[in-house]
Order: sequence, then C-alpha cells, then structure tokens
Amino acid sequence: TFHCRQVLAHWGVVFHLWTFTTSLMFSFPQTALKKTPLFDFHRGQGGKMVEFAGWSMPVQYKDSHIASHMHTREHCSIFDVSHMLQTNIHGKDGVKFMESLVVADIAELKDNQGTLTLFTNEKGGIIDDLIVTKTDQGYLYVVSNAGCADKDSVHMKARLAEFKYAGSDVDLEFLDCALIAVQGPTMSQVLQAGLKEDLSKLTFMTSALATVFGVPDCRLTRCGYTGEDGVEISVPESRVVELTEKLLTNSEVKLAGLGARDSLRLEAGLCLYGNDIDETTTPVEATLVWTIGKRRRQAKDFPGADIIIPQIKAKTARKRVGLVSTGPPVRQHTPILSPDGKVIGEVTSGCPSPCLKKNIAMGYVDAAFAKNGTAIQVEVRKKAVPATVSKMPFVPTKYYTG
Repeated sequence: TFHCRQVLAHWGVVFHLWTFTTSLMFSFPQTALKKTPLFDFHRGQGGKMVEFAGWSMPVQYKDSHIASHMHTREHCSIFDVSHMLQTNIHGKDGVKFMESLVVADIAELKDNQGTLTLFTNEKGGIIDDLIVTKTDQGYLYVVSNAGCADKDSVHMKARLAEFKYAGSDVDLEFLDCALIAVQGPTMSQVLQAGLKEDLSKLTFMTSALATVFGVPDCRLTRCGYTGEDGVEISVPESRVVELTEKLLTNSEVKLAGLGARDSLRLEAGLCLYGNDIDETTTPVEATLVWTIGKRRRQAKDFPGADIIIPQIKAKTARKRVGLVSTGPPVRQHTPILSPDGKVIGEVTSGCPSPCLKKNIAMGYVDAAFAKNGTAIQVEVRKKAVPATVSKMPFVPTKYYTG
C-alpha cells in the first residue's frame, strides 16, 4: 500500500506539472474573447478561465485535473461545449448539399441517426471533423469545432451560394443555442430523472427533441468526446444555467473543464482538430477511412476523392498511431525515433494517462513502423525514451448501443 501511495503521489506530481504547462498553452490575454452563456456561472463555481479557440473557457474548477478526469470515468461530469458551431440545414436538397461537402453517406442515415464525418478539400485534406444528424423534423443538425467555426461557416455559405444559383432548395440556420455534454457511466440514471422519454431507447449516435428537467426545446444526442456513455444537450441560451444547476443537484454530477476533456479524449483515442488532423492530413493517413461511406467510395463524388480513394488501396507513407511510454510526459511536436535514432515522425497529442498511470500519445509515423507492438523511441528533453506503438483507444470505450 505504501508503494501504491508512492506511485500515486509520483503521478500526481507528473500530472500537476503537465496540467500547469497545458494551462499555459491554453492561456492568452483575456481581451475580446467570446463568452458562452455559462461564463458567469463558471466563474461563480471557481472555474479557472483560459483562452481556447477565441473563447474564454474553464480549464478546470476547484478539483484537480486528475480528480475531475477520474470523476468522469467513475461518475458523471458536465462540460460546457457551447463554443462549438451548431447548424441546421433545411430544404429538400439538404442531404445533397451536405454530401457535396463531406465524405459520409448522409442519405442512408435513418431518422434521428447521426454520424461522425469530415469536411475535405480538393487535395484530400481534412477541413474539419463534425457530427451530422438526420432529424425526423426534416432538417440536418450539424455540430462542428469551435476552432473551425469561421472557416466552416464560410465554407458552407460558399457552397450554399452555388446550390442557390443552381435553383436548389437548401438553407442554413446557424443556431444561438448553448450546448452541454453530460458524460460518464451514471449519466443515464442522472438524466432519466428529468425525462419523460425512456433514455434506454436513445442509443449511441441517435438524437431526440425533449423537455429536460422542465426545460423545453432541448435536443439530446447520445454522443460525446470522452469514450464514456454520454449525451450532448443543445439548450436554449436563456435556460442553460437553470438546466446545469438542476443537473448539479445530483451528487453524482460535477463540472469539468478543458483539461479533463483533453486527457479523456486522448485515452479514448479521439482526434483533436488542429493537433491530430488538419488540412495537411488525409482521412487515410489519419486512420479515419471508416468515416467514408461505401456508396461515396464507389461514386468517388466527395471533395478530394481522386486523392483519397487511391490511398485506400495503395496505403500512405505515414499513418496516425497510438504510443505508450514511461518516464517524462510526451507532448505535441515531440520527435518520434526509430530504434536506431532516425526521426520517423512526430507526436501530435500526448499526456500522462490518469487511468493507465503511464504516458499516452498519438502521432504520425512512417508506415513501416505503424504496426501495433512496434518498439520505437520518443525524444524527450533531447533524450531518447523507449516507447511502443499501441492500439487505440487506450482505455476501452463504453458507448451505449442498447
């Protein structure tokens, strides 16, 4: 038990140092930052506010980063994700419009079913990753990344102008709603208490309109960014503080910030746009081929298909992989080395794993070194540290599939 305490103490120090440097990475002068409808609430709850994608967001609250991370894995946490771009796409040509921009087969989605997909450019690069849901209300509900909100809206508006010029029936509606993610193994029991609908019928990547704890006009989507069972709730801005406060009356529920969100998503093997994927990476290099619909592959009718489709068969020179190491934490831009010290790639995300008590990372390596179990090295503070290519997710995901 003494040894266990020593190990936990060591990892507490490692994680504290990593959290401190991570918060410095997020932090910028707080001038002219956008604020979510929960901004004052965060500050009132002891949230440490930092800059993220032009927004003032909580990196953590009174609990430590590691405590917040573990609470999400064991209980339930609320994350403010109102900074993300929410869009409704209306009109009978909405599916055709969206398929002109993304790689997914949107037409095959059932009512209230969603999918992760990618905006791609003509060079095969990833403009953004997003979730598209085909609602039973006749419109598509789209959630895309805060850091890409400006370019995504410009991208969609430009294509909309083309469709309008051709006489198509399609319109964009950018929503002013708040968005909170309720994540963790006890989410369903917490949320069911405030719902008339049976939450067990809402499976992973499906969506429904509902009144939640007396707050009407909410859209529940069973998804998240932690690897745990969870929902994202789109809420009218004027009612989001009320809903958050009602959720927090349950002792299972705590607030969580960007710090825990980042380590949770990395344990789940999920990409962060701008770190792990961007306009210089293709879906094949990023091991996201599964996002490309079979019909779309055959039709080769999505942006960049002429580059992406041949890569599926011919493979690529580099590939996104998971890495596990011990010793000092591995960070973004850390060089990845072959056993003989040659640079073979670079880390794109890395942190100490609170669940595994070792360092985890993802990055791109030369394809020859991409097989799981391959012994490689990472260069930390100018020293070569042993590492192993590992399958992802690092921590098993627990999505609710019914």
